[in-house]
Amino acid sequence: MQKKSLEGFTLENILLQLVADYGWDGLAEKIQIRCFMIDPSVKSSLKFLRKTPWAREKVEQLFLQVK
Repeated sequence: MQKKSLEGFTLENILLQLVADYGWDGLAEKIQIRCFMIDPSVKSSLKFLRKTPWAREKVEQLFLQVK
């Protein structure tokens, strides 16, 4: 079994794909963090995820599950 990789994907690409797949509401249900629940935007979410390793890891793991 080949391990899935994030190689070639930026955090922005990952976030945009997840929002396209789930919408902000669906993403907030899967990963319960404020930047997805209250007035979400790509810019504010990227800022938070870049500063918060545990949240970024949750987003990356969800992306790998659906990729």
